Order: sequence, then C-alpha cells, then structure tokens
Amino acid sequence: MLLRPRQQLFVDRAVEAMTEHGNTLGVAPTGFGKTIALSAAVWRMLAPEQRAMILQHRDELVDQNRRTFHAVNKNAQTGVIDADRKEFHRPVAFAMVQTLAGAKNLEAMRPVDLLVVDEAHHAAAPSYLKIIDRARALNDKTRLFGLTATPNRGDKKALRGIFDNVADQVTLGELIAAGHLVRPRTFVVDIGVREELAHVRRTINDFDMDEVAKIMDKEILNETVVAKWKEVAGDRQTVVFCSNVDHARHVREAFALAGVAAGGVFGETGTAEREATLKSFAAGSLRVLVNVAVLTEGWDCPPTSCIVLLRPSSYKSTMIQMVGRGLRTIDPERYPGIVKTDCIVLDFGTSTLTHGSLEQDVDLDGGRKGEAPKKKCPECEALVPISAAECAICGHVFDVQNVDGQEAGAGGTLDRFTMTEIDLFDASPFKWEDLWGDGSVLVASAFDAWAMTIFYRGTTHAIGGAKGQGVTHLAVGDRMIALAQADDFLREHGDSEAAAKSRRWLHMPASDKQLAYLRIPREAAMGVTRYNAACHLTFRFNERGVRAKLQSVGMARAA
Repeated sequence: MLLRPRQQLFVDRAVEAMTEHGNTLGVAPTGFGKTIALSAAVWRMLAPEQRAMILQHRDELVDQNRRTFHAVNKNAQTGVIDADRKEFHRPVAFAMVQTLAGAKNLEAMRPVDLLVVDEAHHAAAPSYLKIIDRARALNDKTRLFGLTATPNRGDKKALRGIFDNVADQVTLGELIAAGHLVRPRTFVVDIGVREELAHVRRTINDFDMDEVAKIMDKEILNETVVAKWKEVAGDRQTVVFCSNVDHARHVREAFALAGVAAGGVFGETGTAEREATLKSFAAGSLRVLVNVAVLTEGWDCPPTSCIVLLRPSSYKSTMIQMVGRGLRTIDPERYPGIVKTDCIVLDFGTSTLTHGSLEQDVDLDGGRKGEAPKKKCPECEALVPISAAECAICGHVFDVQNVDGQEAGAGGTLDRFTMTEIDLFDASPFKWEDLWGDGSVLVASAFDAWAMTIFYRGTTHAIGGAKGQGVTHLAVGDRMIALAQADDFLREHGDSEAAAKSRRWLHMPASDKQLAYLRIPREAAMGVTRYNAACHLTFRFNERGVRAKLQSVGMARAA
C-alpha cells in the first residue's frame, strides 16, 4: 500500500519528533487515513528486535486496525491482547485498554520499546496512565506515540505530562483541497441574538449551554431556523446541533410542524432507540437529525450534506468536529444515486464569527521535508505546529483573526481557503493519461489495477478495477474528489513497481500488438507510448462494465 503525499509527510514528521523528544503527538481529522499513517510510522520507529504495543479503546478497532497494519507492513508479526488472547510475545501487539489495565494483565505485561496510544485524547484517563506507568517501570527508555483527531475532547483532561510536543497537525482544509473531503459552504445567519450570545458565561469546557438555550430556544426563532433551512438546504440530509435537550426537542417539533421528518438523539436516549433513529436517518426516511453533543465525534453518516449550528463553540476544535460530520465523501456503491459535492453549514450562533473559517494558513512543505514550523504554547510550553489554533496538549486557545479580519454579514459565505488546490496529477505516483485530450476521461494503470475518472451527466465519476474483482464505482462528485478516490484505489490495489513516473516502459513506443488492437497504423503511431496504448486498451476492454456502472447510477438517481 502506497501512502498519500500528506500521509508520508505526517509519518516523516512523527519519526523526526520521536527521535528528538522520545514522545510525540500527531493530530489528524477523520478522512485522513490515520490508521494507515500510524502503521507506517510505528514500523519506521522500531529498530530490529524492538517491540511495540498499540493501545485501542474499542473491541471492533483491534482486528480492523491490525488488518490495516498488515496491509501497510506486509512482513509484520502482530498479536492481540484482549479478553481471549494474551500474545505479549509478539513484536507488535494490539492491546485492549480495558483488558490490559487489570492488575493481573499489568503484572504479565512485558517491556516494550514503543507504546502507541490510538485516540490519544484518552491518554490522561486513569486506565491509560496505569499502562503508561507500568511500561516505563519495565523500561525507562519506552517511547510514547499518540494519535488523535480530537485532542481537546474525550475526558477533558489535558495531555501535558504525557506529551510535550505535537509532531504534526493535519487540517480539514488540506483534506478538502486534496479531494478527500467535500468543501463546506458556510452561511452565517443573524436572527437577532448575536449581542446576547456574546455575553454568555463560559465554563471550564465551553459556554454555559443553559444560558444559550434561554436565548436561542424561543418558538419564533425555532420557526425562523426551519424557514431559513428550507430556503437554503431543504432537500439535504441535515444534522442540527443544539444547546440543551429541551432546546433540541423544541427544534425537532418545529421541523415536524413544518412537515419535515425529524428525529433526535440525546444522552438519555436508550441504545435501541438511538440505533433505530440513526438507521432511519442513514436510510433517508428522516431528513433531519437533532442532537446535543452526542454526534460531535465518533459518528459518521456520509449522506449528511448540511450542518446547522444552533449553539456557539468556545473551542474551534468543537466547531470543526461538528462541521466535520457533513464533510465525508460518498461511496456510490454503498449509497447509490446520492451525489454530494459540498456541505452547507448554517451557523445561527457565533462560532464562525468567533473562530473564522475552518482553515488556517498552512505551509504544506513546512520548510524542509519532514520539518514542521513550531511555536511554543504559553500555557504548557509544548512545541506545536505554528498553524495550530489550540494547543493539543493543554487546550490553550491562540489568538486567531476572523476571515479577512471582518465579520460576515447575514447569509454571507465563508468558504474561502487560504491553501491552493493540490494538483493530484503532480502528487500522484501514477501517470494519468487524458484519453481524448479534453479531460473527460483520465486513465491510470498499475499492472494489478486500473482506475479512471469520467465526466458524465454533469459530474465526475471515479471507477476502478483490480485483479480478482470486477469494475467498482469509487466516487461521484467534483473532479478533485473523483481523482483523489481513484488515486487512493491504485495506491491500495496497484503494484508499487508501476508507480514511478520515470519508469522506462512508460515512455517506450507502443508494441505492434497494442497498435493492432487499437487499429493504429505504425506510421500514424508517432508519440503513442506503450503506457498510453495500455490505458486506451484498459478503457476499451472495460468499457461495457464502466457504462453499466454509469447507467445504474443514472437510474438510481432518477428513482
């Protein structure tokens, strides 16, 4: 499996920080491919004969992440430590925290050279600290590597004392620009409560949400929210974030009175009811899903294409987490007929005005490759990326100006990104052929797999095929999303030996056999390379399956 360029840079920076500090934290949002980057980084951090233990907090993650680790590191020997297995002797062990933190298992624990904390915002919890302390007691040179998408959430405890630096922090904007997430279109809507919200008391973790509810939870305002939503995003699967449970229930009732199928999930909602509601929303039988801090992290439903913010956020990371629920791209095989090219964000509070856009100025190269510009946190003195809005170690909020230093007016958009769009043609290790010279069909081949992007009925589709599997519809959306998914497919399924654009065979003249298949006379074959001919043949051999996929998408959308 080949890493994306940004994943490779993340790994380089993590390894460099680990070498310098003996511990480091990496921060990357959902959609980055964190487990892939973790797998590559851990393998590089281990010298021969050294051992690593990777801590997991959920049963279903152990085998899933272990499979990813083997996909990235084919020769790795791994084991599992859970209720049924105690494979401490393996070079790389995946351990369930709840199991390992028990006294008997801690006693049986063997020395490790590298302790890895996945979802590292949990690292300050007592169960994790027991394991960290035990690892250091067994080996005082144990290094510590943590990864998380939400450093300032979870148990709300600061990470200082565990990590003293952040190796890298990947932003949502980078993933959006690279086509791995859809773009947000943010509308800041003034419903006359900004001045009151500006004076709401802050608690240790956030604003006082009961005070927010007194301001926001009024019948006329809830009706206005529904009316504005209908104007801008009434045909979209929508998730609404409210201040407290009463507020959420009243908002749900306002949607229902307006004839909109709406459901709600709250902290007190029973497991069976919650699962049924989420399933109904994912199936599309509910148009709107209202919640209070339940869906901020750890939940994704890709068809979601509108986020409504009816509460302010004292932390930018909280705002990013809420908006992030709507930025996932669509797998057309799983969600046939759904086309998603962006996500509308309706902010009726003050989050966007407080924190600015989702993006910050980012130096993608960070000076020399592997070196990320740093600044020191004034609260805990940790070294963090210079672009960080909040310290991932202690939660300190750095001063950040609003977009362009100005407020956005009611209904205005804040969809500007300071980053320039990454050109995947240059970033991809594969050579993409423009078959007809107009950009409508792009094809790349990697021996064991192929992928293409096709402009069809006003949008771009990504389609791929690999040895042992049929034609697969990978993505539908704008050009960058389709190309990113097609490139990822080749990185996962293609032969890495075919990935270097400088390979001699990519530039060799087409063979007589290829030209015969393509019905091109040798005298007319000037400039036709062996690779160019192979891409044309790939399209020709798979054209029937490709057309069938595109037609099935058209029929699903019509339905």
